[in-house]
Amino acid sequence: MNNKQAIFSQTPENSKGRFSGENDSYLRSCYQHDRDRIVHSSAFRRLKHKTQVFVYHEGDHFRTRLTHSLEVAQVARTIARYFGLDEDLTETLALAHDLGHTPFGHAGEEALDACMKKWGGFDHNAQALRIVTRLEKSYAAFDGLNLTWETLEGLVKHNGPLINADGSMTARYKKRGIPVAIKEFAHANDLELSTFASAEAQVAAISDDIAYNAHDIDDGLRAKLFDVIDLGDDPLVGPALAKTLNDWPNLEHSRLVHETVRGLITAMVNDVISHTQEQIDKHNPQSPDDIRHLDHCIVDFSPQMHNKNKTLQSFLSKRMYKHDKVSEIMLKARRVISDLFETYMNDPDRLPENWNIANLPPDRKARQICDYIAGMTDRYALDRHKELFDLDPLFR
Repeated sequence: MNNKQAIFSQTPENSKGRFSGENDSYLRSCYQHDRDRIVHSSAFRRLKHKTQVFVYHEGDHFRTRLTHSLEVAQVARTIARYFGLDEDLTETLALAHDLGHTPFGHAGEEALDACMKKWGGFDHNAQALRIVTRLEKSYAAFDGLNLTWETLEGLVKHNGPLINADGSMTARYKKRGIPVAIKEFAHANDLELSTFASAEAQVAAISDDIAYNAHDIDDGLRAKLFDVIDLGDDPLVGPALAKTLNDWPNLEHSRLVHETVRGLITAMVNDVISHTQEQIDKHNPQSPDDIRHLDHCIVDFSPQMHNKNKTLQSFLSKRMYKHDKVSEIMLKARRVISDLFETYMNDPDRLPENWNIANLPPDRKARQICDYIAGMTDRYALDRHKELFDLDPLFR
């Protein structure tokens, strides 16, 4: 393990600071300060009742956005510590990466994006930026959380640049353009949208992939959508399962699942560390900006692991995401989002009093309704739907 700070680490000393200047506490670095503001935000607390695949009422042991974020942070700190990166910035980005998600996981996001099609669509990464720069209203001196440049950069660019050096859109944004919430951010151009983010942000992003795969397998097994033995031929999960069975041939099923998932996480983390070290040795970055100006992520899986992940995602898509049980629930979840949006657009008076938007132009009205719905938990969305329609489609 590397106990020395990497020369390309993004440190508090070389931070570009905050867009609204303020003095940080002598007790905490600027990135610790960012992390604590995220943890104390209302958007972060709501993650405990936002699901990814299974709606909250289906069981107490399925992952929520909150438990997932904590798992991402744990993986991310491990990788960051190995490379001597700033663990606080890494943890901050891991904890914040899901702040912009809607209720009901990807089904909710797809439904809200469809509702907002005429007004710029919906993107959960852009919504996270909107939350931390505008929608959180706890501090006397500013809206949002007034986070550091590096944290905002990581939220916006953890999946890579948004534009190319010549100003054209990258492949991810070529069809639809940069999300509205990012374009409307007053300092969007200052985030250097044509470069990659810091190594810390890249660690948070790859840790999300690691945790996502692992917990989806665990949740799918808990829901009995498939059995662990069904993954015996998978090139990624199979070796972890085989090792567990070899070491513990008579292990009870619940422990077999846990040990297999544990082995899967270890394999992915080890692959990231090995491949990333090869990239560091090859490119020899001497500063955080050297990382940003490479033409690819320096923190990544090996090509072989990428291929294994594709195979696993194909299995999960068929056996879990498109399973009849999941599809039925998600279809109803989309209806909840669509019904709420249509109702509030047609009759804004049904919104809470502090959301007085009746006199706004349609695009601003739609965006604020989008903010309101995106911030809902699963439970709150279902309650509002039942209140408006006297019908809970997930339980009747």
